[in-house]
Amino acid sequence: MWIDTHCHLDAPEFSSSLAEIIAASREKDVRAILLPAVKVADTQHVQFLVSQYSKEIPGLVYTLGIHPLYTNQAHETDLNLLGEQISKALTDPRFVGVGEIGLDYFVEGLDPHKQEHFFHAQLDLAEQFELPVILHVRRSQDAVLKALRRRKIPGGIAHAFNGSLQQAEQFIELGFKLGFGGAATYERALQIRRLLKELPLECIVTETDAPDIPPAWLKAENLAFNEPAFLPRIAKELAVIRGVNDLEFASAVWRNALQVLPRWSALCADNPTLNLAS
Repeated sequence: MWIDTHCHLDAPEFSSSLAEIIAASREKDVRAILLPAVKVADTQHVQFLVSQYSKEIPGLVYTLGIHPLYTNQAHETDLNLLGEQISKALTDPRFVGVGEIGLDYFVEGLDPHKQEHFFHAQLDLAEQFELPVILHVRRSQDAVLKALRRRKIPGGIAHAFNGSLQQAEQFIELGFKLGFGGAATYERALQIRRLLKELPLECIVTETDAPDIPPAWLKAENLAFNEPAFLPRIAKELAVIRGVNDLEFASAVWRNALQVLPRWSALCADNPTLNLAS
């Protein structure tokens, strides 16, 4: 069975066919998916979707946060509201952390100072509630690492990691796993493929970031957008790059994800269908 540690099921691209997309994922044995919220206004919708489809995907969970791409639209009151939402969500076993948060120094038009303000404030919330974080780290690895070192954050996942080996090792030292997905399926993605080969297997998790970060074969097969049902095929390509068999890779990334997100692990432990031996 497979685990997708980053998938935006609430994206507009999925709205008209989400039931079919969920069914396709289940058919491909994707039994666990993490849905990271991107703004506080989405919280109720994210929680509704997770509740609605938890029977089909028993390991369906979510995190709450303000994505750096949405910080230009965010207000100070959103941070207060996010804190309240997190506090209330602690009673929900499908709530597993804070995210998607981080810094994006690639997209033009984003105020870096506002990004940093919201990122630091959300790290403070994660520290306050002792929750792991799902990080967006785009051309901002050193700034994110600096912010993490100032706090006691209980790890998390650096999503879509594309930094250097040295930076990867620093995230790992801070208790983080590194997310890999469709970007590694491109032969030109030399740095990402090198990381997949060189990093310890216990530090790697799989993701789609659907509907974004399409795999190399998406356009050639006339597919509209990335989706969680593609995770097994993506992961099998990652396993080939890594040089391990599919079963070993699937088991490793499953354990890695649950290790760094304890609330997800607790949810799976209570569900016999989410036992690796099944």
